[in-house]
Amino acid sequence: MKTILLTGCAGFIGSHVAGGLLASGHRVVGIDNLNEYYDSRLKSYRLKELQEHSSFRFVKDDVQHPDGIDPVFREEPIEAIIHLAAMAGIRYSQERPEEYVATNVAGTLAVLRLAQRHRVNRFVFASSSSVYSGTPVPFREDSITDTPISVYGATKRSGELMVYTYHATHGMHASVLRYFTVYGPKGRPDMSYFKFIRSLDEGKPILVHGDGNQTRDLTFVGDVARATVSALDLDGFHILNIAGGREPVSINAMIAALSDLTGKKANVQYGDPLNVDLPETRADISIAKKLLHWSPRVDFPEGIRSTVDWHLRQREFIRKLRP
Repeated sequence: MKTILLTGCAGFIGSHVAGGLLASGHRVVGIDNLNEYYDSRLKSYRLKELQEHSSFRFVKDDVQHPDGIDPVFREEPIEAIIHLAAMAGIRYSQERPEEYVATNVAGTLAVLRLAQRHRVNRFVFASSSSVYSGTPVPFREDSITDTPISVYGATKRSGELMVYTYHATHGMHASVLRYFTVYGPKGRPDMSYFKFIRSLDEGKPILVHGDGNQTRDLTFVGDVARATVSALDLDGFHILNIAGGREPVSINAMIAALSDLTGKKANVQYGDPLNVDLPETRADISIAKKLLHWSPRVDFPEGIRSTVDWHLRQREFIRKLRP
C-alpha cells in the first residue's frame, strides 16, 4: 500500500482515479478546491462516495496556494503524486485565459515544487489530446506539439514541459498522460454528451457547433482510471496517449446512440463551428499498451449505455444542477 496525493480528487476523472487507487489498496489524500466552474453539488456528490472509505482523506485547498497543502506532507508519508487538478473546458479557456494560466501552469509548478521539497519522486500528470492541434492523425507521442489552438491546450503543453524539467533536473520519475475525450458516469455538465443526455431527457433542443461529423476518440473513464493508477509504476519519463483505441465516433453518431438509449427523439440544431474544436481526434496507443500492459476494455456501446443508465437513475439530482 502506498499513500498517494491526488489533486483534483472531486473532479470527474479524479473521483474515478481515487476510487481505483482505493480499490487497489492504496491510501489517498485528496486535494480539491471545489470551485464553481460547474455546479459544485456534483463535486460534493462524488466526494461523498469517496469519504465512505477509511483510507481516503480530503483536504480542501487550492494548488495555487501550496502553503495550505505543504503541512500534508508532514502529516502523511506521501510516496507519489497524481496531479489532475486543472481548469477544464477548451471553449471557456478562450474567455478566461488568466484563470487557466494561474491554475494549469502556475498550479502545476507549485505541485512540482512541493514534490521536490518533500522528496516525492513519483509524479503523474494529466495532459490532454488538445496539445495535438495541427498534427496529422493518428496522434503519436513523438508528434511536434508546438501549435495549440486553445489556451487550454497551451497550458497543458506548458505543464508537460515543466514536468519534464523536474524529471531532468531532479531525477523525478514522471509520466504525462494525454487523455482523449473522456466520458462516463458522473461527468461534467459542460461536456457535450452530458448536455446531450440532459437535453434529450428534458425534451430540449440539442445545439451542435458545426455539422456534427467531427469525430472523437472516446475513452471510458474507468479505462482512464486504470491507466492512471498503472502509470505510478513507471520509471523515468514518459508521455503516453490514453484513448479508446477504436474507431472514432462522430457527434451525430453519439446523438443517435443517446436517442436510442433514452427513447427520445433528438431535435438537433446546427450552428457555426468553433475554431478551437479539432475536426478529428484519433490516438496511437501502442506505447501505453506496451509500457502499462494496458488496453481499453469498455467500447462505446457499453460505455455510453452505462453513462445513460447513471444519468437516468440520477435524473432528479441532475435536473437541480446549474447547466
